[in-house]
Amino acid sequence: MSYPTTPVFRSVNLQSQSPTLVSEAVSGKIQARQIAGQRWSFTASYPPMTRSEFAPVSAFIMQQRGRLNTFTIELPIMSDSASSATGTLAVNGSKTAGNTVIAVDGLTGSLNVGDMVKFNGHDKVYMVVAVSGTNMTSMTIEPPLVEAIANDEAITYNNVPMKVRLNNDVQEFGLRTDSLVSYEVDFLEAI
Repeated sequence: MSYPTTPVFRSVNLQSQSPTLVSEAVSGKIQARQIAGQRWSFTASYPPMTRSEFAPVSAFIMQQRGRLNTFTIELPIMSDSASSATGTLAVNGSKTAGNTVIAVDGLTGSLNVGDMVKFNGHDKVYMVVAVSGTNMTSMTIEPPLVEAIANDEAITYNNVPMKVRLNNDVQEFGLRTDSLVSYEVDFLEAI
């Protein structure tokens, strides 16, 4: 199930959540370790809408039953590569969970740092943090792989769908005195 594409978000506030345990000694020495995997969350807000413009969104939200169900969404701007690269991007050699440097092939040009990618058959979305090669022979991603990837596994870099759920069980919308609806919604990546 996909989130409605109209009306279009006015703005999106994307966050990367990386839970970390931090302790500081009286001497000022700090120890830190990551305790769990990273996930994305974001808040999307809409411009004021008429009730009929808001109807597809409100109906979809009601079907989700709060945080119960998951669905896919393509974030405006972030779901498409900022590069002019073309081709079918694929993994070149398998990688185990925990790796961040992924050998790739099949691309003419290169992705840009900050582009989002998703490996087919996986729910997790990753960010490209470094690339190498004119026609991109490898990319470094964050967070580290949460599960293994196979040789020749396809990599989506345009129209990257993110599997999410609503971030809370209570959904609220405002009906303004000018009969327009104001609405903001919070999403959490479902891994």
